Amino acid sequence: MTILTVNTGSSSVRLAAFVRRGNELIELATIHHDLAAGGEPRIVLHEFIQSHSLTGIDVSVHRVVHGGANLTASCLLNQDVEREIDRLALLAPLHNPVSLRWIHATHEVLGKGITQVAVFDTAFFTLLPEIAQTYAIPTTLVKKHGLRRYGFHGLAHQAMWRQWCELQPHIPRGGRLVSMQLGSGCSISAIDRGVPRDTSMGFSPLEGLMMATRSGDMDPGLLTFLQRQEGLTSEQIDRLLNEKSGLLGVSGISADMRQLLESQDEHARLAVELYCYRARKYLGAYLAVLGGAEAIVFGGGVGENAPEVRKKILEGMEWCGIEIDSKKNYGPGKMLCISNETSRVQVWIIPVNEALILAREAEAVIAAKGAKKRAEIF
Repeated sequence: MTILTVNTGSSSVRLAAFVRRGNELIELATIHHDLAAGGEPRIVLHEFIQSHSLTGIDVSVHRVVHGGANLTASCLLNQDVEREIDRLALLAPLHNPVSLRWIHATHEVLGKGITQVAVFDTAFFTLLPEIAQTYAIPTTLVKKHGLRRYGFHGLAHQAMWRQWCELQPHIPRGGRLVSMQLGSGCSISAIDRGVPRDTSMGFSPLEGLMMATRSGDMDPGLLTFLQRQEGLTSEQIDRLLNEKSGLLGVSGISADMRQLLESQDEHARLAVELYCYRARKYLGAYLAVLGGAEAIVFGGGVGENAPEVRKKILEGMEWCGIEIDSKKNYGPGKMLCISNETSRVQVWIIPVNEALILAREAEAVIAAKGAKKRAEIF
């Protein structure tokens, strides 16, 4: 069985193909396509399949950012599931519509008979404690509209936790962990023995940390002020906060952390400092939520590849047991411990292979479907 994985983000899509050989899932091919470069999904997908001579694709699996209150586990895609993903596009306008386009393109390219699986980024945070999922607004509105903090980047945070558990098998279920996913989208989670206790993204992927083009936490009063003073519609506010803010908005130059770190521009410097300051504040808050931590782990494009950002976030935190080794932090390597020997809290860089996670989820969904059919027969 060949599995196609489709991982759509806010700025790019990653395609990969896997086949199982014995006890291992083997990656046959992978590409990272920048959505800004254009290209219809069906064309990009067709070229990927042709250029890597992929045949016999039996299953495609899609990362879907928002599953809401109803889609809380990986499942087979059908019309009802697609309608719910579409309905939730209001809450994830940069993500869910893109996922649907790729789901439809996969049907076009591989045929209607292809088995498709959806894996939801919100699923890991379904069981957030009530105190961490509740907004301080009238309960009548909460019940009417199903308002809560959903959390996102669940695939990445769960993968970092699992990898951490493998690295430290002597710590029961990994103990207390703060995971930081820093890329175009950014989030941080507090995880206690595999159970998420809090996470920075909330009702939508806008809440929390400052990101490439998203604002992160914002005073709601500022938004109503801008609506009145600038005459902005709700759609314009959405675009302002999702596409024109964050690193891009503050710097006025770029949403690319690499460019900003290299720039001598004062606004670029402020953008980087603000990005790190916001992450540092959340880290302190989540150490308080957990009552300390065994480790802090970094993932994502920025988290894995920007040592200066890691340094700015963690510098001067010896008071809470975090001490990083500068040589390790700036040194080579992907899976890497960057804390020093006296640090009470370990700090690791843990790359996340989301494609492999998607492929495993697809296998699990299909296996469950097969088991159900067998049970119905007998």
